[in-house]
Amino acid sequence: MSLDDNVLTFTAIQGIQAGRQYYSVMCPLKVVPRIFVFDEEEVPPELRAQRTLNKSRIPEIARYIVDNPKDYIFSSITASVDGKFEFVPYGQDGTSRNLGTLKIPMTARFLINDGQHRRAAIELALKERPELGDETLSVVFLHDAGLKRSQQMFADLNRHAIRPTKSLGILYDRREPMAELCRQVVDDVTVFRDLTEVEKTTISNRSNKLHTLSAIYQATQTLLGKTKRSKVNAEEVKLAVEFWEEVGKNVPDWQLAVKKSVGCAELRRDYIHAHGIAIQALGGAGAALLAEEPKQWKKRLTALRKINWSRSNPEWEGRALVNGRVSKALVNVTRTTNFVKQTLGVAATSKERQAENQVKSKKRA
Repeated sequence: MSLDDNVLTFTAIQGIQAGRQYYSVMCPLKVVPRIFVFDEEEVPPELRAQRTLNKSRIPEIARYIVDNPKDYIFSSITASVDGKFEFVPYGQDGTSRNLGTLKIPMTARFLINDGQHRRAAIELALKERPELGDETLSVVFLHDAGLKRSQQMFADLNRHAIRPTKSLGILYDRREPMAELCRQVVDDVTVFRDLTEVEKTTISNRSNKLHTLSAIYQATQTLLGKTKRSKVNAEEVKLAVEFWEEVGKNVPDWQLAVKKSVGCAELRRDYIHAHGIAIQALGGAGAALLAEEPKQWKKRLTALRKINWSRSNPEWEGRALVNGRVSKALVNVTRTTNFVKQTLGVAATSKERQAENQVKSKKRA
């Protein structure tokens, strides 16, 4: 890319989609914030060509670049050019007619159709790592055919853009220590190894899986008191594996599922322990138990055998159940955690006691 006589010049590949030309170029990162703009927030939605910028997303994307300067990857930005531009092919025959130079005057207006958050994150990341400015990002240029066309392009570009499930993200994430720990837990814990759904965050009625990777991840985070970016050591991995292995020994139905003596679908239908709220509650109660009883916690976990996990148990209404249906709401997770804590003889927090009193008040009413 070069800038001569107020003209941006790119080596480009020309292509055709729906009868319209488009051009793929490599743009230096340091140029991206200077030439690309997005609609101002005060413009009404019906007069914009895309959504407003979600500023809360930008620091996380920028941190991804900064923390992984040798191993980050970005998909292309798609932008429309409002103004005249010229494509000069290297030749007139074969592939040479689609390879050439794209010349765009600096007076032209560039409108991002897809990638405005990447653009803002690049600008922020370059302030911390300016040496990345000479690296490149692929950009697809199209001719601006007006607001209606730009709005339709935005809709089309995002129509089939589906974020991967949380479980699948954890399965494939090789950067995050907690994701690595969670995969290790699933591999090493008997009741997780062959019974965990690693792609979806929900389990279908006929599935032969009992847990989701995302639920185990969240519960293990709570168990160890970790955040998404927390570092993890070998002792914590060992502790997590030992804890969940011990929990599994004290939920007999899980052992039956491992032996295939009972179907997972049957357990989900009839028992609370076959739902993510139970895993989360066990993780929360486990964190308190480990803090209170760092030496004898395994012995204390045997009390889990006293819990009647059946959905017909009236104790679950207002806790794990709301009108007979399993609820994942935070207040229900808190109440279910408190119930497990009571069984284990672990002291509840003031917030948990308050949530428990609300359950008792409703039952008396």
